[in-house]
Amino acid sequence: MLLSKGYEVHGVIRKASSFNTGRIDHLLVDTPEPRPSLFLHYGDVTDPGSLTSLVYNIQPDEIYHLGAQSHVRVSFDLPELTGNVTGLGTIRLLEAVRKSGLRTRFYQASSSEMFGAGLAPQNENTPFQPRSPYAIAKVYSYWMVQNYREGYGLFATNGILFNHESPRRGITFVTRKITRGLAEIMAGKRDKIYLGNLDAKRDWGFAPEYVEGMWRILQQDQPEDFVLGTGETHSVREFSEEAFGYAKLSWQDHIAFDPRYVRPLEVECLVADARKAREKLGWEPRIRFRDLVRIMVDCDLQSEGLRPPCEGFEALKKADIHWTKHQVAISAS
Repeated sequence: MLLSKGYEVHGVIRKASSFNTGRIDHLLVDTPEPRPSLFLHYGDVTDPGSLTSLVYNIQPDEIYHLGAQSHVRVSFDLPELTGNVTGLGTIRLLEAVRKSGLRTRFYQASSSEMFGAGLAPQNENTPFQPRSPYAIAKVYSYWMVQNYREGYGLFATNGILFNHESPRRGITFVTRKITRGLAEIMAGKRDKIYLGNLDAKRDWGFAPEYVEGMWRILQQDQPEDFVLGTGETHSVREFSEEAFGYAKLSWQDHIAFDPRYVRPLEVECLVADARKAREKLGWEPRIRFRDLVRIMVDCDLQSEGLRPPCEGFEALKKADIHWTKHQVAISAS
C-alpha cells in the first residue's frame, strides 16, 4: 500500500538460514533499473544497536512497528521471549527514534487482546484486562508509546486493531487454519481440522482495510490512539460453519476438538467500538464477516487448484478492492 502511494519503503528482516521473503518476492527488484522503492535490511528488535543504526542511516519519515511474537497461544509457552520481543522491542525502537532527534512519526501495532476480560464493546477508554503474556507485552508497549509521546513530544501513536485477516494470514492462526484446512479437505489431502475453543468470539475484519487505517492514523495533525474494528463479533464455531457452508460441506464432519489448542486463560468476547476512527479518520470497513470468510476460502481453494465459488472475489470488486496474484490491495480511490 505504501509503495502504491509513492513511498520509498525500508523493511527490517531477521537473518535466517533460508529465504523467508516469499510474501514479498514479487515486490523486490534485483536490477539497477528501474530504481527500486523497497529495501530490506537485516536487523532485530532484540538488538538495540541494529535499530539505532537503521534509524540513523535511513532517517525515516514514518515508522510502522509491526514486529512481534504475535501468536497468543505460543506466548504462554514462550512468555519471556514474548516479553523481550513484543514488549521490550518497542522501547528499543522508541529509544532509537528519541536519540536520533528526528521528527519521525511512529505507529505502534497495539492489539485488541489487551482488553482481555474487559466489557464489550471495547473502545479507547476501556480499561485493559490482559489475559496472556502476549497481551501483557502489548499493554507495556502501549503505555511506553504514551509515555514517549507525552514525555518527549514524539509523534507516537497506538493503533488498537481488532483481528484483521486475509488470505495472507499465517497458517497457524485459527481463521486461516480453517480455510486452508477446508481447501485441503476438498483436495483430498486430509479429513479433519483440530481446533481449541470454538466458543471464543472475535471481531474479524479484512486486513488491507486496516492497513489503510494505520496509514491514516499517522497522517493526523496530532498523535492519538485509535481503535479499529467492524463492530461485529462472531465465534470460531460461526467462522467454521460459514466457511464449510460456503463450500457445501458440514463442518461437524471435519472439525474436531484438541485440548492442546486451549489457552490457560481464555478471552471470551472482543468487539470494537470504532466510532472515534469513523469520526476523526473517516475510516470504516467495507468487507464484513460473511464476505471475509468467502474471500479467504476462495483464495485457499484456488491455491489448491480447485475452482472456487468466487462470491468472495465478487465482494472485493463491489467494495472497489482489487485482487492480484500476489496480494489484496485497496485501490487508490
